[in-house]
Amino acid sequence: MNNESSDFNDDFEDTFEDAVDAYEREDYKTAHKLFLPLAEQEDSDAQCYLGWIYENGYGVPKDIKEALKWFRLAAEQGDSDAQLQLGCIYAAGERVDQDYKEAVKWCRLAAEQGDSDAQCILGCMYNEAEGVDQDYKEAVKWFRLAAEQGDVDAQFYLGRMYLEGKGVPQDDEEAVKWFRLAAEQGESGAQLLLGCMYANGEGVPQDYKEARKWFRLAAEQGDSDAQFNLGQMYHEGKGVPEDDEEAVKWWRLAAEQGFAEAQCNLGVMYYQGIGVPEDHEEAVRWWRLAAEQRYEQAQFNLEMMHTGRLD
Repeated sequence: MNNESSDFNDDFEDTFEDAVDAYEREDYKTAHKLFLPLAEQEDSDAQCYLGWIYENGYGVPKDIKEALKWFRLAAEQGDSDAQLQLGCIYAAGERVDQDYKEAVKWCRLAAEQGDSDAQCILGCMYNEAEGVDQDYKEAVKWFRLAAEQGDVDAQFYLGRMYLEGKGVPQDDEEAVKWFRLAAEQGESGAQLLLGCMYANGEGVPQDYKEARKWFRLAAEQGDSDAQFNLGQMYHEGKGVPEDDEEAVKWWRLAAEQGFAEAQCNLGVMYYQGIGVPEDHEEAVRWWRLAAEQRYEQAQFNLEMMHTGRLD
């Protein structure tokens, strides 16, 4: 009997490894075929894989009900990946009725097992009062647990909590600490805010060159606020030699994303021929785009231009 049990376990493990290998090779039909009997034998890992297969339509038609069935079976056995996935599905509410309380329930179970994604999501739900009463201290608790595991989103959110004094005493130095950790992992929002902290001398000595460094990293990822700020630094010669052509370059990138102040500034550059050839039609085009967003300076510029009072 012991030999038979050992042989069964070996066969089971071989089949599971073959199924995982097929999944990773994107041979989803084979993966489904191999995972199914394992899942029916109540293997939680196989059940979780089947959930992903049905959720994403890998080798089978997408079927959120079937996905939920397998995720739930795995989650009820304590599988943290399945618990997290259930929480995410109920929180998103894209293919099921949105249910924040159910999302909190499953994310909490995963979070209590140390899953950093679940901890971060649970922190967000306490921060935003989704499925639970708003509780900034509880949000900070979960953000911190995830952040200390290196979760980049949690590090960013924890920095925001210190910056805004939510759930913790306001502390710029602590905010900088967490923004830096997230920024060094490439989180553009953290790079932007770290740049702002250096530009304003908040939590760190004022350092325009360091501010420019972080703004550029965020700007190169497409962050429109960082693009605008970087353009402003080139226009004013802060941390860099004054360079209006470079200012126009970064303002244009922000303006093309709908950043109203960048659109207005770009209009001024075209109207006055600074960093670009003078072009009043182009100036009007950018001012109009900003004015349509009710940006008052752009509306004022257009009015002054039409009445001939704009220098």
